[in-house]
Amino acid sequence: MIAIVRKDHARHRVVVLALDGVIPFELSIPSRIFGAAEGPDGEPLYEVITCSVDGRPVRTTADFSVAVEHGAEVLATADTLVIPASYGAGTIHEAGRLPEPLDAALATVRPRTRMVSICIGSYALAAMGLLDGRPATTHWHHSEHFQRLFPRVRVDPDVLFVDDGDVLTSAGAAAGVDLCLHILRRDHGSEVANQVARGCVVPPWREGGQAQYIERPVPEPSTSGTAHTRAWALERLDEPLPLSELAAHARMSVRTFVRRFREEVGMPPGQWLIRQRVDRARHLLEASDLPVDLIAHQSGFGTTASLRHHLHAAIGVSPMAYRRTFHIHGSLSAPAEF
Repeated sequence: MIAIVRKDHARHRVVVLALDGVIPFELSIPSRIFGAAEGPDGEPLYEVITCSVDGRPVRTTADFSVAVEHGAEVLATADTLVIPASYGAGTIHEAGRLPEPLDAALATVRPRTRMVSICIGSYALAAMGLLDGRPATTHWHHSEHFQRLFPRVRVDPDVLFVDDGDVLTSAGAAAGVDLCLHILRRDHGSEVANQVARGCVVPPWREGGQAQYIERPVPEPSTSGTAHTRAWALERLDEPLPLSELAAHARMSVRTFVRRFREEVGMPPGQWLIRQRVDRARHLLEASDLPVDLIAHQSGFGTTASLRHHLHAAIGVSPMAYRRTFHIHGSLSAPAEF
């Protein structure tokens, strides 16, 4: 995705709305990610402020409350509004309606404000009507309830986040980190996002979706799963890896291997391989000066045409367009900054 660069010199204001029963980890994500983003001269790229509906301390799901310095008056100043997960929002989760004070507060948000939810913060966006007819996600554990409560939302329970332009939703907990890094990449390019990711000691992006984290019964607690074969395949992405060879490495029949793979990863082997190869290609386009045809070979696509097809299907751009936007001048292996 091509970076969106602000034309003015004012810092982009991110307002984080803490609701009663907020989860501390999710509440801290926007400040940690956006607050660490810096421009080429070390200048902060975002101003992050936290508020509550009434400006009073907010109860969390832990054994402490959080004191905030702002009330709902700052909502009208937000360029981006983030609503983290909370379990004390009452009618939102029970009846799909906003409590009156919250409804009045959110009514002050400017029309063009970018709206972001982390985990079940999506309930608030849906209760506002912002997700009607649009794709969205939430924590997989709540996705069926969310869909019943908001039937007009096109819920995708398998992805880590959904970017629908001015409204973005993420799955549970750490997927909020993925979404905030994605927003950094969208706003300021890959180099800024990668620098922040290194400082937080997290991957710049994670392939796959939350299906791989859904609890499923494990048939037998043995070493006969597919993890070893997946690790083996990742070291050989530049080679043909037919399904029969993967199954043979795992010492399973093809049918058993495909079943086990789906149980453990949440997708078929072929789809997983394509995602890993796209990931490898993106890394090489960003971090190396290799010709595109060589990147196609090293990532296992074989030809430039095949790489172009799969990259465009995954992220909507060609290899050269992606490189022009996200190419990094310098090593990805720089030490983490704390």
